[in-house]
Amino acid sequence: MTETRKRLEQLLRRKKILNLPSIAKAMKDRSRRSLFRDLAALGYQSSFTHAGRYYTLTEIPQFDEQGLWFFQGIGFSRAGTLKNTLVELVNAADAGQTHNELHALLHVRVHNALLDLVSAQIIGRERIEKLYLYVNAVAKHAAEQVARRRDLLTGTVDALTKVPVVLVIEVLLELVRAGPVLLTPSVVTKRLGARGISATEDQVVQVFSNHGLTSSKKKPP
Repeated sequence: MTETRKRLEQLLRRKKILNLPSIAKAMKDRSRRSLFRDLAALGYQSSFTHAGRYYTLTEIPQFDEQGLWFFQGIGFSRAGTLKNTLVELVNAADAGQTHNELHALLHVRVHNALLDLVSAQIIGRERIEKLYLYVNAVAKHAAEQVARRRDLLTGTVDALTKVPVVLVIEVLLELVRAGPVLLTPSVVTKRLGARGISATEDQVVQVFSNHGLTSSKKKPP
């Protein structure tokens, strides 16, 4: 390994993630083309957020069960790009994924990317009641996802007690962000709605109940 690549590797290990201007500033003796060659030789991954402008070494991200890793608000995915990530999440979901569910997971605008994927027939889209459900492009798998979602919506599998994990996390985060402010389930529901996250007050109440929270307990255990 050349000395310059060692320097770049040490820089990325220390900072975890960097954009190209920051890398170029630290590596003043390297051209843009040379920096990309160095990154390729080391093994790098681009962020799926921020238009892919952030880079990290491939072994640095600690991906969660969804294949996602966030550092300082920058998102990286085991699948790589935003579109690849959306395909992975939609195909892996037993009951498909809605726009709001994907937005809550990825913390980035997904509307245009979803439309592109549907237009290219890489994923499918079905309208169920008042929402669009993004599903597998294979008809058989899509039908299974739609059936499962209908069960959830009609309460066949007790939708209130099976609050999606993503929504549970968002409710708890709202309580943490509120700090010393006392929040009721009604207020939390409205705050989630303002951020484009679909949740019923019954679901929020269920999260409070499952975690032993009341409006006087601001932070989750």
